[in-house]
Amino acid sequence: MSSTEVRLESTIGGFTASGRLHTLSVWFILALRLMMGIAFLQSGADKVLSGSFDAGGYLTQGVVANGSPVADFFVAIGNTPWLIDVVNIAVPWGEVLIGLGLIVGGLTRLAAFWGAFLMLMFYLGNWDIGHGYINGDFAYMLVFLSVAAFGAGRILGLDAAIEQYDVGGQPLVERYPWMRYILG
Repeated sequence: MSSTEVRLESTIGGFTASGRLHTLSVWFILALRLMMGIAFLQSGADKVLSGSFDAGGYLTQGVVANGSPVADFFVAIGNTPWLIDVVNIAVPWGEVLIGLGLIVGGLTRLAAFWGAFLMLMFYLGNWDIGHGYINGDFAYMLVFLSVAAFGAGRILGLDAAIEQYDVGGQPLVERYPWMRYILG
């Protein structure tokens, strides 16, 4: 194996998958991180700047019309005033913060987790299996999970520096190993 070749291997439930990354893989991982960051920043900024984002009608009517298997859950949120207030703030500002985190590569795994969570909610809310169970929302959820799994924030991102920040003579992630779950 060459010094630039990276092998991946994982075993789950007795099944092992393995492979090698190409030297260009790092650029594609970076591209995925930036693509999702720009998409989410733009989507969130549009909602914030319009000042008129309201998920209430979508949650109480749109999701039901889509035939979502969890429509009752969304309707319950849409019919609970304080929850709809939370959603109306969390979605646009969440998209902005997720987008910024991915663009700068800071708190990347945390941002990717919440991005995947939002995409799961969008997938369930925008339920349309007319062309199969896999759609854009599902695919984007997997992109977010890939960004997190590959530690994409270490590629020309702030997480590389944050992880090595000196705390009492140790890099941050060595002193606080749990930080690996939100950085990278």
